[in-house]
Amino acid sequence: MTDAGGWRGWRAAAEAALYGPDGFYLRPEGPAGHFRTSVHASPLFAAAVARLLCRVDEALGRPASLDFVDMAAGRGELVTRVLAALPADVAARTRAYGVEVAARPADLAPAITWLREPPPQVTGLLFANEWLDNVPVEVAEVDSAGVPRLVLVRDDGAERLGDPVSGAEAEWLARWWPLPGVEGLRAEIGLPRDRAWSTAVSHVAQGLAVAVDYAHTAEARPPFGTLTGFREGRETSPVPDGSCDITAHVALDACAEACTPAHTPQRPLLLRQRAALRALGLAGTRPPLALASTDPAAYVRALAGAGEAAELTAPGGLGGFGWLLRPVGIPHPLGPDLTAPE
Repeated sequence: MTDAGGWRGWRAAAEAALYGPDGFYLRPEGPAGHFRTSVHASPLFAAAVARLLCRVDEALGRPASLDFVDMAAGRGELVTRVLAALPADVAARTRAYGVEVAARPADLAPAITWLREPPPQVTGLLFANEWLDNVPVEVAEVDSAGVPRLVLVRDDGAERLGDPVSGAEAEWLARWWPLPGVEGLRAEIGLPRDRAWSTAVSHVAQGLAVAVDYAHTAEARPPFGTLTGFREGRETSPVPDGSCDITAHVALDACAEACTPAHTPQRPLLLRQRAALRALGLAGTRPPLALASTDPAAYVRALAGAGEAAELTAPGGLGGFGWLLRPVGIPHPLGPDLTAPE
């Protein structure tokens, strides 16, 4: 709801700016025109996701029909590359879905089904790469009296404080991001993301749901929040006018506790991308120098692959992304002992 001065909460403002009729995610250039994700950094990422899908396939007993659902599919880059990286026998059984608010890309392979919502019964892998950070949330800021209040914003990015945080949002803050009574401290209220993730997981009848995103956990919440914008490859002020992406890091630990499917005994697994990709065979080690003498072309290819793998697993970069894995009716496909984030 917008008042007479054009002020509204960040959740409503970002929802309109990202997904409204002229929203950022409906623009023809797509997200890749403004920022680079793991998907765009290297085809090695999609190859690792394909290996994960194969592990889920094995855990399911190689069903006649295996689902791969790419949440927030952009222009279909990940789902296209995953299909291409699968072994022929797995690809032949795979039903691929891209879930996105934008229209189906004109050049997308006919084998990929394009939807606005995930299919109701998924048997396989639901993979959400950088989706939850674009689920709009309210922002809270502590006022001079030590009270957390909702932050209101206009379309030009100007902000002021609104009413005190109350109800379910106040309960979420108290549980997951308690704010000391110090003026200016901020938090993003992740309740809509918890609900969005829980809904996505509910579509998985059997298999695995994975969320990959910029993330933080309770022991290291950023004191002033993480709300920001991206435009044409550069970080910028978050202005909710449709001209830029608006994003904030995800409290993945809260999402992990938001849903507990009754039909699986498995707990969610939360770790860093560096550890997840290494468990999927992406090491990033340099090829032996001797290969340069015996097969120079192979050495150059291996060296380039090692560089791409290093970027995907760099601790201070893409490797620091959080991975949240929720098995449904199967064992953890990365192994029962992989629990420590790197």
